[in-house]
Amino acid sequence: MADACTFGIEEEYLLVDLASGRVLATPSAAIDRRCCEVLGNCLAEEMFRSQIEIASPVFANLHQARGFFSESRQRLNQALAEEGAGLYCAASHPSAQWLRQHARQTAHYRQVFDDYQLVARRSLLNGLHVHVGVPPGCDRMQLINRLLYWLPLLLVLSTSSPLWGGEATGYMSYRRVVCGEWPHMGLPEPLADWGAYQRYRALLQRTGALAEDGAFWWAIRPSMRLPTVELRICDGCPRLEDGLAIAGLFRHLVEQLVQRRHGGMPVSRELRWLTQENYWRACRHGRHGTYIGVHDQQPVSAAGWLAQLQAQLPPDTADAERAFSHAAQVLREGTSADRQLAALALARDQGQDPRQAMSEVIAKVMAEA
Repeated sequence: MADACTFGIEEEYLLVDLASGRVLATPSAAIDRRCCEVLGNCLAEEMFRSQIEIASPVFANLHQARGFFSESRQRLNQALAEEGAGLYCAASHPSAQWLRQHARQTAHYRQVFDDYQLVARRSLLNGLHVHVGVPPGCDRMQLINRLLYWLPLLLVLSTSSPLWGGEATGYMSYRRVVCGEWPHMGLPEPLADWGAYQRYRALLQRTGALAEDGAFWWAIRPSMRLPTVELRICDGCPRLEDGLAIAGLFRHLVEQLVQRRHGGMPVSRELRWLTQENYWRACRHGRHGTYIGVHDQQPVSAAGWLAQLQAQLPPDTADAERAFSHAAQVLREGTSADRQLAALALARDQGQDPRQAMSEVIAKVMAEA
């Protein structure tokens, strides 16, 4: 069994009006105060005034994570309900008017909006981030290279952004499409090791492409502040158990590959091609897609892909076993994206107009938080 790695989870949420389901472009001072009272040091501000993040403490197991987020979500929803507000946990809001949103007025976010303009203003999106700690001496770029192939599978499990601007986008994760408009927010650069990472970073800083304290927003990255690798590819998950399963799988991956040192998928140009293709298919089709398999490079379903991961890195803890089991259930029964599209189709079949149909989707997502 691999040595246990500690981990932490970050969840982003939009603040919405309970009566209308609309995103609150300018939450009241009372709402801001309630968030601070409930979350304390675990509250993190995001790009928009209408968005918050819960940044968890460090966990040793999924039981701790479940208890923390169950209580945090429940207490926060109860407190916000007294102000007529609630949490929207899916990655995209189906009818949010992003042009009407207000940027967070801190120096950092003013600079972000000044630098990236409409790309920043469009990014009214919620993600799920998972940090997993690694031991001293572990080359985090080498580790990331060996994790890379499995990232689109984790995206498949999280997909929750099929709707945007009142329309079905045709993508199960439209959030990742929007992320592609940003620099340094796709798959990480093919950097062989930590030394290459440092040289790349220094080059961008020297040429004015990256601030001295600037961050990469890759789908997976080495944290600048913590001795962790940070998973960033995933959509926000309205159902807590879906997010916990993803965190459990990612932690298991890291633990196994840290222990094996040179195990996992070989780093190659072909692996990069496969990962990029699977990434696009995950965004577009989610669990309904056909993917390129791990060994024979033959077509495989999302469920088959998960089975390949389980065969290559078998679960060796109760947490890992539960994570694999729940992930298989998600692939059988559907993600939030599937449920949103089903709710939209049902509302339309019942003769509801587009606004009413989107309201049904919003209500369904909020009921799952």
